[in-house]
Amino acid sequence: MDDMNDTQFDQKAPESSPALKKLEKLVGTWDVSGGVKGRLIYDWMEGGFFLLQHVDMNHQGHRIKGVEVIGHLKPFGGEPSQDIKSRWYDNDGNTFDYVYEVEGDTLTIWGGERGSPAYYQGQFSDDGNTLTGGWVYPGGGGYQAVSTRVK
Repeated sequence: MDDMNDTQFDQKAPESSPALKKLEKLVGTWDVSGGVKGRLIYDWMEGGFFLLQHVDMNHQGHRIKGVEVIGHLKPFGGEPSQDIKSRWYDNDGNTFDYVYEVEGDTLTIWGGERGSPAYYQGQFSDDGNTLTGGWVYPGGGGYQAVSTRVK
């Protein structure tokens, strides 16, 4: 052990970004009503670099079960992405990519890339226990939903 140099002990553990930490508002269990009905559960993966979303809901008679991994992309040997990105996996074999952002009490989830014409936008209540918003799809459609934190 005497041959270890001091720099090995001075290395600081990496920390997640302030932008990612804003998603802490989502952590917990939520009941969803409106255009979809069901339950969402958000929890941090150990280390705090990725937020996991577990989904079990019904949309127009179709049951959707899935999981989403949300965080900064960090390719092998590279730097973390500027945007918070995610990948969704569901029981129909779909994989969808999103970009997340929180500004104040507004959550925006872009379908694909930032600025996409497909997006979700919702507003957190003052106490943070309700999220009201909806999905907008190109050419119309989408739906409104209210998510209420389960206590």
